[in-house]
Amino acid sequence: MTLIKSISGIRGTIGGTAGNGLTPIDIVKFTAAYGSWVIKETNIKKIILGRDARISGEMVNNLVIGTLQGLGIEVIDLGLSTTPTVEIAVPMENAGGGIILTASHNPKQWNALKLLNDKGEFISDAEGKEILDLAERADFSFADVNQLGKVVNDDSYLQKHIDIILALPLVDVELIRKANFKIVIDCVNSTGGIFIPALLKALGVKIIHELYCTPDGNFPHNPEPLPENLTEIAKVVQSKNADLGIVVDPDVDRLCFVCEDGSMFGEEYTLVAVADYVMQNTPGNTVSNLSSTRALRDVTEKAGGVYNAAAVGEVNVVNKMKETNAVIGGEGNGGIIYPELHYGRDALVGIALFLTHLAKFGKSISLLRSSYPNYHISKNKITLTPEMDIDALLLKVQEQYKMQPNSTIDGLKIEFDNEWVHLRRSNTEPIIRIYSEAQNETVAESLASKIISDIKEILKLN
Repeated sequence: MTLIKSISGIRGTIGGTAGNGLTPIDIVKFTAAYGSWVIKETNIKKIILGRDARISGEMVNNLVIGTLQGLGIEVIDLGLSTTPTVEIAVPMENAGGGIILTASHNPKQWNALKLLNDKGEFISDAEGKEILDLAERADFSFADVNQLGKVVNDDSYLQKHIDIILALPLVDVELIRKANFKIVIDCVNSTGGIFIPALLKALGVKIIHELYCTPDGNFPHNPEPLPENLTEIAKVVQSKNADLGIVVDPDVDRLCFVCEDGSMFGEEYTLVAVADYVMQNTPGNTVSNLSSTRALRDVTEKAGGVYNAAAVGEVNVVNKMKETNAVIGGEGNGGIIYPELHYGRDALVGIALFLTHLAKFGKSISLLRSSYPNYHISKNKITLTPEMDIDALLLKVQEQYKMQPNSTIDGLKIEFDNEWVHLRRSNTEPIIRIYSEAQNETVAESLASKIISDIKEILKLN
């Protein structure tokens, strides 16, 4: 069993003993710390709650609601929802914060509490540490019987989220309707199965082939939207002669597309394509994280904007976007952050902007993909063991490649002419991620293999 306490929340596998899994005791302790922090910081006793369709969701939801009520906090429970929907609801309800119960792309045995501030954005590093400290000290004061919080069930935010997207100037519903797109969707039996069909219908899409849209948490395949997990939708797109396939993760903040020929558009290119469309209409700057493709920089500079890289993590990307007044940003995992709507990764707004872009382009999605600079990212990982000193390991790799330009703002990123490799400890899993990029697959994978070989050699010598 695993329990990971990080600045962005608490994540773990369901079951086990307290402190070694995401048990009821851990859920209550961390929720109490967060609720206490919200009251202290905002003096607002109202929190928005939403969850993905995980099997453990109802159990976790009940514990969170009871704990917040015990603190005297009113809970607006959106029920089965999406991460971006909860983010939008927080400021609309003038709440002090929000909690999303989702372990994102992790398998079904995982769940997590993602924590938002009163703007509906992820809490900062310092705020996360403060909440962790509160939880460890169990420094809570609960309300007396006459001051307990109430619960309001609100299922209106599906439509509210869609309505806000439809009202965006860069979303052209009429153009999408006229394009007569035939679309296959895979919503991995989570809340995308509720939200994505509703959005597509509102956008005027008439032919929608649904795969795994029953929100029961029984993921039919690994829920991370990577090519190896999307073989079924690729076949269905071809067999149905569809224009494209759309895939989201369980909490609907990651988005990727499948081309009409069954090939992958590439999750890295979700942001590239949407940014291209946004900058054509609202010129400006862009931001992605250090592990994302350099194609975004190429497209940004071609449009006359300035590209900036941030440390991995949505809050870091958002901060850099605000600092540089970016018109679009996100992460290479298919995460679109469109400030015109809100500062959070949002697959729903990504779909609406992309379909408008594709309709204006007027040709196939594979031709749209071929219009962008072609890079290949090789994504690898090494599982950590307790005896590994990760910081010392990265220092040794840095020393080995000291003649190459490198960055240590987030792990270690080493530049090699037109290629790069980025090594960093995952915030959510006990692994080191090793990403490398080059202009063809062979070079990218060779670079990753060389770095992995170097790491193994360093570990042998220790």
